[in-house]
Amino acid sequence: MNESQQITYMQARLLRLASEEWNMPIQEVASLFSEYKVLQFIRECFGIFHVEGDYAVFDDIVDYLNNKGVNVDAGVG
Repeated sequence: MNESQQITYMQARLLRLASEEWNMPIQEVASLFSEYKVLQFIRECFGIFHVEGDYAVFDDIVDYLNNKGVNVDAGVG
């Protein structure tokens, strides 16, 4: 699997994980990720993220969204 495929696979896993953790439909998570460029964030940080587990990357995404003013800690949606 080349790097681009690995990034896409990671993005899909994290979309699914966010959907489960935030108890919201994956379509809503995809919209949120699109609006705040989370998939681009994952792509740009892949060099670091690929050595972390999904939950560690998910925590970084939560911090990233919180820094953008999205309070995902309180639940999104």
